[in-house]
Amino acid sequence: MKKYSDEALLVRRIERRFSKGVVEYGLIEDGDKILIGLSGGKDSLALIELLGKRARIHKPKFSVVAVHIIMSNIPYKSDLEYLRSFAESHGVPFVVYETSFDATTDTRKSPCFLCSWNRRKALFTVAKEQGCNKIALGHHMDDILETLLMNMTYQGAVSTMPPRLVMNKFDMTIIRPMCLVHEADLIELAAAHEYKRQVKNCPYESQSSRSDMKGILRQLEALNPEARYSLWSSMNNIQTDMLPEVIKGESK
Repeated sequence: MKKYSDEALLVRRIERRFSKGVVEYGLIEDGDKILIGLSGGKDSLALIELLGKRARIHKPKFSVVAVHIIMSNIPYKSDLEYLRSFAESHGVPFVVYETSFDATTDTRKSPCFLCSWNRRKALFTVAKEQGCNKIALGHHMDDILETLLMNMTYQGAVSTMPPRLVMNKFDMTIIRPMCLVHEADLIELAAAHEYKRQVKNCPYESQSSRSDMKGILRQLEALNPEARYSLWSSMNNIQTDMLPEVIKGESK
């Protein structure tokens, strides 16, 4: 009984944060058709659950379809039947799209960047084919804060992945409905609902700095349990009058 109670509390907590993100950032509108990027990881599986349920019982009315992108030159073994069954069990149609990329075409960019960019291009292609006006990605609050820390550390910019990004060039909007959901809760959900792990064997994964930023975020929370909320609030509280100002004409 306690296990059921704990799981119910977990689901309610996730759904509450999910709903708050959707409403607060105006992510879903009446008549939307939303393409969900389904990688097969815990985050995208959770997004299928949450958006599939919301599409059935909530207003405004919208529809969803899921796509799994196969990058043929990366040894990522997906259980397509499991992904299809999972999506359809939540009322979400499922499609597969195969593509590839050549890491030697632009040596200025990391293979991780090129793979991600080509996956994103494939999402736009499928979204147009399916008549979608929005693409939903499974990034959660931790992803967004880690990207903020990465961009500040490596790019010298206060920027991250926004909950809602209008891509005028492609006539498409990217949304991140789990922007306020904590990764720790999604890990618990994956265990409680027995998500099947996909086999990931990416040769470029070690070149990513994201795992380092996960560690830094944990260290910050060890210093201050409210650190994630402070970081989130800081993006809407940039006090420019208290920052260095570049004087035009002066040499560096």
